[in-house]
Parts: sequence; structure tokens; C-alpha cells
Amino acid sequence: MSLHFLGSSLLPHYKNPPKKPHKNTIVRTHNSITQVLENNPKFRRPDYPDQFPPAPISNIHTQQIPIHQNDETIDDDDDLWLTMKYEALSDVEQEPILSNYYFTAILSHHVIESALAGHLSVKLGDSSFPSGTLYDLFLTVLTEDEDIVTAVRHDLIAVKERDPACISYVQCFLNFKGFLACQAHRIAHKLWSQDRKILAVIVQNRVSEVFAVDIHPGAKIGRGILFDHATGLVIGETAVIGDNVSILHNVTLGGTGKVSGDRHPKIGDGVLIGAGTCVLGNVRIGEGAKIGAGSVVLRDVPPRTTAVGNPAKLIGGKENPVMLDKIPGLTMDHTLHINEWSDYVI
Repeated sequence: MSLHFLGSSLLPHYKNPPKKPHKNTIVRTHNSITQVLENNPKFRRPDYPDQFPPAPISNIHTQQIPIHQNDETIDDDDDLWLTMKYEALSDVEQEPILSNYYFTAILSHHVIESALAGHLSVKLGDSSFPSGTLYDLFLTVLTEDEDIVTAVRHDLIAVKERDPACISYVQCFLNFKGFLACQAHRIAHKLWSQDRKILAVIVQNRVSEVFAVDIHPGAKIGRGILFDHATGLVIGETAVIGDNVSILHNVTLGGTGKVSGDRHPKIGDGVLIGAGTCVLGNVRIGEGAKIGAGSVVLRDVPPRTTAVGNPAKLIGGKENPVMLDKIPGLTMDHTLHINEWSDYVI
């Protein structure tokens, strides 16, 4: 979902380039993973009566995948999932105690949809809404909506590229609660749009309890999203977030009171919102804008500008704001480059 509400196509979106031979490409197959699993006794199916059944291990087509070194670009959606499987195998080689966990969460699945449905269902399941029931619900939504799965892949790539703490795709997939909360929201939003609002709110509530992230299922979120740390993130019902947006922890995209209707912020493509920021009301944050940490934004912010403070003000002033030459949502640059501040010393 690309939200160019200010009339410009600012950002290059992640697209799959034509498949071509890679200098570091070798032939690996699903069969090779199958052989590792079937020939290694440390990979065993755990017997959890309340848990979804892992996908069966079977032989599938041969697949070329690149060996990704130095964050080289993944050429194909299948490459991403296969890369994650090999990352998982490498992790288990280093930490054999993780073998059962990695088998259930990653290695027993041939597609990312079933793995995500399974992992989220285990995270969000409880005694009143067991993981097996959630798995069936999540998998149905994911397999019926290719756009969600495409967004999941773009989010994985975004986190790996922008977060220096992310050491691998599989670690993001398993452990980064901002990523997981965003994907659970995508499922809840689909349910909301299908008028299955009771289920959507239940999923929202569990995400809030487990991940400390509260995103109303009515909110619309694009792809290539990074919720960094994510604790305390609150996003209201009529909020809209564009593509390639990066938001840190303790950010509120909220309303200003008891106003009904369209009452929440609209965040353009490529925006960076710093930690502890509140953006309140039906205001628009233009494409490629930057909001400094701890700011309170109550008015529109033009594209490619920086707003800081409480209440937030534009750097350079309203009449002649300093214009950004890079996309902060991608660079994750939270600093201010203002010459007259260069000799400021505390």
C-alpha cells in the first residue's frame, strides 16, 4: 500500500529485479534442508498438545539462492525464506539447545506464511484463545491475502537494512516485537476490513498485552515499516502510515479528545518519528519529514522538513524551513545538521 497523499512518488519501493546469476550463487535445494533435518536426531518434533502441527517435511523443487554477504540484496521472495532457513541452521550449529525451537518455528515450514502464523499463534495464544485456533485463523488470512505476505517480506528487509542491532532476518522474525506486532496488526486489520471486528479487537488486545504495542485494527499501515524497540507505541483507528516509515518507541499517533470520525494522523512515505513523540489529531506529516524525539506535533509538517519541540516547530522557521536532501525513514538519521549549533558546548 503506497500512500502518496501529497501527490509525489518520493521513494523507491522494494521491487524484485529480474532474476539473474549472482557472483556468489550456488545451487542449494529444499532437499538439502530436508536431509539435514531427517538425518540429524537433534531435530525432533516437540509434542505440545495445544500447538499447531508443524508443516510436513517433503521434497520440493531445486532452487538457486545467493549467499548473502555484506547485506547484498535478495533477488527473490523465495530467496528470502530460504536464506532464513539457512540462517536458522547456522544458529542451531552454534546453539544446539535451540534445535527444537528452530525446527518448530522455522525449519519445518516450506513457506513464510505458515511459519508466521505458527510463531504469532504461539506468542499470542492463551487458555481462552489457544494457539491452535489462532494458527488456523492466521494462516487462513495470510494465504488469502498476498499483499500481507508481500508487506511482511518488505518489513523484514527494512528492519535488516535500517536497524544495526538486527544481525539476521531470522532473528528479526523470531525476536523483534516491533516486527511481530506489525504483522499481527496486518492480520487484525484484514479481519477488521472483513467486518470481523470482534476477532480483530481480540487480536489487538493480545498484541497489546504481549508486545506492549497498541495499534487499532482500523489503522492503515504501508510496507517497509520499522517499529524500532516499539514498546509503548500507540496508533489510533483512523491513522494512516505510508511506505518505508520508521517509528521508535513510546510514539503516539493519537487524537486530541473525543472527536469522532477521521481524527488521527496521516504519515507520509519515508518519515522518521523519534522516540517519545506525540502526533495528535488529523494532521499530515509530509513525505520524507523528520520528527525529533520528544516532540508534540499538533499541525501539519511539510515534506522534507524537520520538526522538533513541544509544541513542535519547523527547523529554519515556517517561512523558510531547512529542507532535507535524504530520506530520514531510510537513513535513520536523528541528528540536526545546523551550522550555528556546531560550536554549542554543554
